[in-house]
Amino acid sequence: MAKSMKLGGGGRFAKMEGALEKKGYSKESAGAITASAGRKKLGNEKMSKLAATGKKRAEKHDRG
Repeated sequence: MAKSMKLGGGGRFAKMEGALEKKGYSKESAGAITASAGRKKLGNEKMSKLAATGKKRAEKHDRG
C-alpha cells in the first residue's frame, strides 16, 4: 500500500528517507536526518504527534 503524500501520511518522510539511502546513508542515519528535518520544519510537538500516529498505524497493520 502506497503512503499518502499528505502531511501525516508518511509518504514525504519515506521519499526523503529513500533518497538519502540512495546517496549512501544507512537506514538509521537516513531516518534520523529525515526526522531532524521534520522537527526543524514542523516543530518538536507536531513531529512527535505525527510520529506517534504513524507508529500506531504501523502497529495496527502488523497485527491485522
